[in-house]
This record gives sequence, structure tokens and C-alpha cells, in this order.
Amino acid sequence: MTLVAAIQLNTGADLDANLQASRTLVAEAAQAGAKLAALPENFAFMGRKDPDKLALAEPEGSGPIQQFLSDLAREYAIDLIAGTVPVAVPGDPGRVYPACLVYGASGARLARYDKIHLFDVDVDRGDHIERYRESATIAYGEPAYVVAPTQAGAVGLSVCYDIRFPELYRGLVQRGAELLCIPAAFTDRTGEAHWEILLRARAVENQCFVIAPGQCGTHASGRKTWGHTMIVDAWGQVLAERAEDTPGVVLADLDFERLRSVRESLPSLKHRRL
Repeated sequence: MTLVAAIQLNTGADLDANLQASRTLVAEAAQAGAKLAALPENFAFMGRKDPDKLALAEPEGSGPIQQFLSDLAREYAIDLIAGTVPVAVPGDPGRVYPACLVYGASGARLARYDKIHLFDVDVDRGDHIERYRESATIAYGEPAYVVAPTQAGAVGLSVCYDIRFPELYRGLVQRGAELLCIPAAFTDRTGEAHWEILLRARAVENQCFVIAPGQCGTHASGRKTWGHTMIVDAWGQVLAERAEDTPGVVLADLDFERLRSVRESLPSLKHRRL
């Protein structure tokens, strides 16, 4: 058994307060014995307007947010998945990369994945349309399959809207992933309709664990996120979930022997013909 933690946050426009909230919950996870903790998308900052995050853009490999993550992982001897950090786009000050970064217990960075599918969507709320255009301030990541070596095994990386593109996850499994991480800031509207369905589908079809830390509540911009942070097993069973619309830690033991048993008894990954 390997204990892992998914952290739910209500991130606001105060960077220092957001980092302190992250520290408190990562410490709680480590003290419970978790070997890996995952933070949600935009854990460090959600401003009043989308361009506000541009002021926090950090160069590759350095900056206060990245240093905070490295120090935090080392302080609590825990592997840490931070999804996402605003990383500067060379030559384009008007956009950032949404970088999901993984740090090992030594503080060393293990992997970086830049979100490749951006949420350019019109959400129908019945009485009005809520318009999202991530590509206005966020740069597309180069299409890539990134699998990070951690204390909780091989973790396939993705972010939020990526969940709607199953080919990404199949590619991660083909590269050895046994745990899929999906940090998110799902809208309350789409989350209520699709969040659990999609998480359990990605777990079942790929015979993987899924860890999905989410943003919750109302943010500085007025945006509402769904929360419902979850950890799901390879059979599609929800091992743990935070139903409360408040920050907190979700813990679950991952039984990798059970995962291998599922893959052996129902070998759908070996039955693929396309």
C-alpha cells in the first residue's frame, strides 16, 4: 500500500496566502504518512482578471513559486505534484505556460508537463453564456506524454481540460503510467455534469489509479469551481472524495497488487487492435 494525498484549495488573488494554504495542507498530508501529494491547477494564484497572472510569470527553473515547491517537498520529504505554475513564454510577455511541475522528496525537480489542451469554451448557464478563452493569456504546451517517477510509482501528467481527450491517457499508459494525475479548476457547471464520469472513465479504460485535486468555491473573479477532489482506483471505484466545498486533504491507500490483478484478469490493454 502507498498512501497518497490530493489537496483541494480555494485559491485567491493573494500569492502569499495561497502558498501558506498549500503549505498547511501539504504538511497535513505528510504528517498522515502520504508519500505523494498533488496540488490543484492554479494553486498559487487565481486573480480578479485572467491577465493578472502574467505578473507572476517565472523563468524556467527559477522563481519564488518554484523555489517554494522545491523547499516544501524537501522539508516534508514528500513527492509533490504542483499543477500549475505560470512559467514565462520566451518572447511572449502576454502569455504563460501552464506548467505542471513534479518535485521529489530531495527538492529536485523530476518532471515538467505543459497543459496541451486549453479551455476555450462557452458554458451555457441557462440565463447567460459564460465565456472562457484560456488561449488569450496561456500558451499551448507542446504535445507530449510525460510520466514522472515518484514514490507512488510512475505518474502520468495532465491538467484539467486534458481529461476530455482520452488519447492522451492511453499514450501515458503505453509509457508505463499506473497513476494518472489530473489537477483541475473545473467550473461548477461542467463539474457537476462531467467531473466524476470522466475521472472514473479514465481510470477504467486505462486500468490506472487517478488522483484529481481540484479548486473549490468562489474565487476573486467571481468564478465558481466544482471541487469534489477524488482518488479513484483502476476498477472505477472512488476510494476517497471531498464533497465539502472547502479546502482540505483527501487521502487514499493505493494497492498496486490490486491494480496488477485487475490488468491480468481483464487484460483489455492487451486486447487493443487499433
